[in-house]
Amino acid sequence: MDNAAVLVSFLPLPFSALALTQDFCVADLACPDTPAGYPCKKGVGADDFYYHGLAAAGNTNNLIKAFVGQFPGVNGLGISAARLDIAVGGLVRLHTHPAASELLFVTEGTILAGFISSSSNTVYTKTLYKGDIMVFPQGLLHYQYNGGSSPAVALVAFSGPNPGLQITDYALFANNLPSAVVETVTFLDDAQVKKLKSVLGGTG
Repeated sequence: MDNAAVLVSFLPLPFSALALTQDFCVADLACPDTPAGYPCKKGVGADDFYYHGLAAAGNTNNLIKAFVGQFPGVNGLGISAARLDIAVGGLVRLHTHPAASELLFVTEGTILAGFISSSSNTVYTKTLYKGDIMVFPQGLLHYQYNGGSSPAVALVAFSGPNPGLQITDYALFANNLPSAVVETVTFLDDAQVKKLKSVLGGTG
């Protein structure tokens, strides 16, 4: 065996290959979540790997989650899912998922969707019809809008058990960030900032 072969044999495995050292780790939701996920539950059964929550429609502008908090069986597996119901004219505001990429699969209706790159602020947008899919890379701002004439439904897959969610409007205007700071970082005037804070429940 030459030196190159020896070196290759001792190179560390990718993190994903080390992520699971057992078949599964159903989340024990009674314990706190950690950066490495929830601790493993004892006494696992078939119901831990089953979730019926996506069968029912949402409230027309709602993401029904099958994240680790609702579906403990995805803990440690690097996946989760959701259902998105959007009424005619409804939208999912500009937002990000800090901990996962998203794959959107349209099952009913029409959805205008897009994301914005971080390197050049280029917008990538498509009109999606039944059977179409679109991917939104992890952490990038993206949106979905129903510009069609009937309700739209999509199933969503994420590349993490808890993708996180930060909606831009709420991050700016639904908290206690002082209005003067918001005005400085957004170029909005005082009246606009106060109006948006009032609409979205912010203070400061």
